[in-house]
Amino acid sequence: MFRNTQNRLTLLYSGLLMLFLILFIVVVYSLLYVVILKNQERELKSTANEEARIIENYLMQNNHRELKGIGNENLVLAGVDQFFYYLVSPEGQLIIGDEIIPEVRSDLFKLLQGWVPKHQEIRKETLEVTFSKWGPKGKGKSDELRSPPEHHEIHLMMTGRPIFYHNQFIGMLYIGKDISFAYQLFKWLLFILLGMAVLFFVVALYISYLMSKKAMVPITQAFARQREFVADASHELRTPLSVMLSSINAMEMTNDKEEDDFLRKLIFNMKNEVKRMTKLVEDLLTLARSDSGTIELLNKTFDFRPRAEKVIQSVEPLAVSKQIHLHLHAPETLIAHGDPERLTQLLYILLDNAIKYTPNGGEVKLFLSAEGNELNIKVQDSGIGIKPEDQDRIFDRFYRSDKSRSRQMSGHGLGLAIAKWIVEAHGGTIQVSSELGKGSTFTVRIPLSGKIKRA
Repeated sequence: MFRNTQNRLTLLYSGLLMLFLILFIVVVYSLLYVVILKNQERELKSTANEEARIIENYLMQNNHRELKGIGNENLVLAGVDQFFYYLVSPEGQLIIGDEIIPEVRSDLFKLLQGWVPKHQEIRKETLEVTFSKWGPKGKGKSDELRSPPEHHEIHLMMTGRPIFYHNQFIGMLYIGKDISFAYQLFKWLLFILLGMAVLFFVVALYISYLMSKKAMVPITQAFARQREFVADASHELRTPLSVMLSSINAMEMTNDKEEDDFLRKLIFNMKNEVKRMTKLVEDLLTLARSDSGTIELLNKTFDFRPRAEKVIQSVEPLAVSKQIHLHLHAPETLIAHGDPERLTQLLYILLDNAIKYTPNGGEVKLFLSAEGNELNIKVQDSGIGIKPEDQDRIFDRFYRSDKSRSRQMSGHGLGLAIAKWIVEAHGGTIQVSSELGKGSTFTVRIPLSGKIKRA
């Protein structure tokens, strides 16, 4: 129980730390992404405005009414980190232009074809190029291939500016900037941040484990003191309860049968209450010892059929008093492995619980079988059933779905908790299926390997 709680606390602490780290990574990455790209956009817009102004001033100074012929004149446009620039006539004819990689001119024109940029519009494109590096030409020699073809992915940021002469549109200037380095930077930054996240997760997990372990110390100590108190108190209560029961039995034997009914009822009620308290103390002591691991379970091979028959005989008077029909379905010989006394106690708890919650005239069936490598125990009743929301909690200590009815039936909410401990101590599972008004079925599966977990 404490281990599971500590594990949940560890996951909770580490999850919160990782949540803050992930938020930090997202904020930092997004901030850098926006800042760097915005800075590139700002530089590109500034370059485009400056070069458009240079062209328009050149046209005004030289009294050029159109762009044709300007390409043969001494006009140089080369911005910083500029991948290409093209000056295009209204008919789409290239007047002047240049690019860092001449092989991609046709691909660039395909990207620009039909694009009329809006005011301050920025366009991002990815260009897939394949080109080779050639050696210099020699006299009488052909070009020599210096390296195999290289495949590149170029990330471009492009914009355009219209060119006017006396408020008349005469052409378009396109400018592109290579921002592949920025994408590469984002890629490596993402790898670095993810690596830091993995490293931080390991550190956060370790720190969370230490924090949860420290947080569990006072809880563990308090539970240990409570467990010791329950065990000591249960042990100390056994003796006076035994003395009281013996005294009541002696009073019952010496009582004159002809005395009034009041005294007989008083003795009867006292005896029942002492028995109920004795059963409660025994259950508390069993659970306290199971928590502390002081109970040593036996691991024997035995025939389970005779013990099941004895349990049926033991609970039969209670069933007869309620006109409940008991049925045992089991093979003549059923070899089981485990602690005979505890498995017998398991049958008694399940049958007693079924009889108590079955109305008069009902049925309780016990099925025993060995299927594969498992011992199967099924207790089926036609009782009142269990609510769906209570089915997951009926194995909790002191839990009773109907407290008033449980008190009337002398229930303390410990029987099924002990049953679950017995099953789990044998490495098995216990499940319940129920429907209100139609009864319940408890199914137990215990491995026949003979392995017993330490209590």
